Amino acid sequence: MAKVKKDGTKQSPFIEKLTLKNTNFIIFGVGILTIIIGYLIMASGDTYSFRTLTLAPIVLLIGYLIIIPVAILYRKKNDSDGESKK
Repeated sequence: MAKVKKDGTKQSPFIEKLTLKNTNFIIFGVGILTIIIGYLIMASGDTYSFRTLTLAPIVLLIGYLIIIPVAILYRKKNDSDGESKK
């Protein structure tokens, strides 16, 4: 059997593009905090109050549908990633 050399220090470009950076985790944390605040608003209001029926669902939708996907999809633009425009 032939021996296969493994280079553990360098990842393939495809894997490197998929990895999350610190900025992604910060945005994800903001999204989780927004969702927690939305649930706290929902729990603190009366059953038929403005906070419970309108404000809390809007805050939750912002957390779930905007901030969390942005945290997953956000990637900092670098000149070395794409083709340079002349």
